[in-house]
Amino acid sequence: MADDKFDHVDVVRDHDVLGDKATMTREDVMHFGALTPEELEIEKKLQRKIDMRIMPMVVLVYLMNYIDRNNYAAARLQGLEEDLGLKGDQYQLGVLFYLSKWYTKKELNLRMSIFYSGSLISGAFGNLIAAGILKGLAGKRGISAWQWLYIIEGVITIAIGILIMFVLPDFPDTWKSLSPEMKHVANRRLAIEAAEADVDEAGAMSQVRGLKLALTDSSTYMLAIAYMAITGAAGFQNFFPTLTGTLGYSRIISLLLCAPPYVFIFFYSFIHSVISDRMGNRFWFFMYPIPVTIVGWVIFMTTDSFGPRYFSLFLMVFIFAMNGTCYAWIAGAIPRPPAKRAAAYAFINSIGNSASIWTPFTYRTQDKPHYRLALGICIGLQVVAASMGLAMRIKLTRQNKRLERLEDEDQPLSERDLKKLQKTAEIEGIDVAAARRLQKGYRYMI
Repeated sequence: MADDKFDHVDVVRDHDVLGDKATMTREDVMHFGALTPEELEIEKKLQRKIDMRIMPMVVLVYLMNYIDRNNYAAARLQGLEEDLGLKGDQYQLGVLFYLSKWYTKKELNLRMSIFYSGSLISGAFGNLIAAGILKGLAGKRGISAWQWLYIIEGVITIAIGILIMFVLPDFPDTWKSLSPEMKHVANRRLAIEAAEADVDEAGAMSQVRGLKLALTDSSTYMLAIAYMAITGAAGFQNFFPTLTGTLGYSRIISLLLCAPPYVFIFFYSFIHSVISDRMGNRFWFFMYPIPVTIVGWVIFMTTDSFGPRYFSLFLMVFIFAMNGTCYAWIAGAIPRPPAKRAAAYAFINSIGNSASIWTPFTYRTQDKPHYRLALGICIGLQVVAASMGLAMRIKLTRQNKRLERLEDEDQPLSERDLKKLQKTAEIEGIDVAAARRLQKGYRYMI
């Protein structure tokens, strides 16, 4: 047995574990689950340290990732397809798990938006940089402008990637710069939030079991479909200079016109995420950008005037406000154990990014300037995303109601359950009874 005091019991149940803590109120539970004043001070220092060390590096990596991706859209305007003899349809998220080991679910939406801002910055300033390179280095040393674009930005990305390997910390337990007190608080605050220690069972089979748990949870599939729909609908990002190129200006001006919508959504996403975190809500902040983006696509598809078409681009980019919320919702809907969470993230990321395989086929040259096929598909994908968001809300609401019913029931506990409780109690500095009472008070954020 996991605890010697339960050796004499054939089947360990809640009343055996809880004892006199079975009648604790929700306020009592929150008291047991709260950090001490000393730990709160340590948490503030810990947050600052994580924010200053980890967030700049993950944003930088994502920024360079997307600058490299956006090279194609910029190079396409400067003759890449003609030089290579290829057309648009012939081309082809571990960080979420990583950040979920550092931040609580109430902190994660803002941090995921900060992370995702790397792609928004690349959309704004990557195209400005590209405009300078394409204009200033065309034909230098016998190399085409688009080739210079790949050479310069590719070398920078490789250098940054090598550097990051040596300076990005793994997890709280292995970061040598953290004091023992900070490591304790880093682990305890995540355990308090999930009412369970953020650890896997020992043994090589834990990852296999994690994959099985992920694939038998309907949330994994709903979130994967939602993420794929968002990724597919956001595919216009890779063709943004192509869309601005239909507004009637030169290639360089078309690249410069890409910046304002991205700058706008860069700042707006932070406001969106902060309010979502403070309200403790994911569903409505996932849903409201959908009709906004649909209006943007409809305007672009049906008008020819510069003003309305350019304004529509500012509406389209609201889809990027959904991304941080979607990432945070994934972390909150599949909180524990880490092996399940990692497997679910890998599955969701794989399914979601599969949209990149077929998205280029929809932006056909013959469809310019309105690209009705591609943007019509974007509208359909947003409807799919809305359906999955609604399905997740219904499921999590039902799960919370079920947790409320089970809170007062006397349930049997396995040896594995007892080991987890002991680990949680150890991390939180409370007894097993209080850990179980805290666990029974857990609710999903919707």
